[in-house]
Amino acid sequence: MTTRHRGIRIPVGNRSIEGTLVAPDVLVPGVMLVHGWDGSQKQYIDRAHQIAALGCICLTFDLRGHANDRAERESVTREDSLNDMLAAYDLLVGHPAVDPASVLVVGTSYGAYLAAVLSALRPVRWMALRAPALYKDEDWMVSKIRLNREEVAAYRSRAIAPQSNRALAASAQFQGDVLLVESEHDDVVPHPVLENYRAAFLQTRSMTYRVISGADHALTRPEWKQDYTTVLVQWVQEMVSGARKKAGVAHGD
Repeated sequence: MTTRHRGIRIPVGNRSIEGTLVAPDVLVPGVMLVHGWDGSQKQYIDRAHQIAALGCICLTFDLRGHANDRAERESVTREDSLNDMLAAYDLLVGHPAVDPASVLVVGTSYGAYLAAVLSALRPVRWMALRAPALYKDEDWMVSKIRLNREEVAAYRSRAIAPQSNRALAASAQFQGDVLLVESEHDDVVPHPVLENYRAAFLQTRSMTYRVISGADHALTRPEWKQDYTTVLVQWVQEMVSGARKKAGVAHGD
């Protein structure tokens, strides 16, 4: 096995000493898992462990205004949430064992919508989007909690051209692999939204589309949660395994 090294400084009291960190020359995929609005990272911890067992480094986090940071809930905009995601992405890619060319972003609803937007701002190889939401671009800087729900629902019920929506425009430019998951009886992110995303993903390397039979938006039954976990983990395994085989062929292994 080949190795790599980098110089480091080790803090000791009020000074530091020089060192060299030596490690196997093996980089692994980085996976960022993003919850939806009113959710938290707890929803993805177990799934993150299963994906990490495939040989990935996973990162979950709470978007501002959620979990133990609800003080900002009333003022959080999509710009704020996107900045949280960009910071989390940069931290993940900064891990010395993460391959910056092999990043997977997993998102649910609001988090999936932001994942699509992020894909136009940072290198993303794979995206797994469950019930990805859609919002009007002109409300980007409006506090998320102050959006008119009736207007949002009406917007999600119609066909939307990719060029008229930031998330769909990013999806139209995405050239990696996509997993798109729909809940059969989703009254928050209805079927027309999924059709808009499917129509936008024209340049993908591959697109896998799955419907969780009988499920609602929040996957309130344990069997629906398990169905999603199974679909997600199996797809990630397929993507990671395929990438490693290609890398092995490229290196003549």
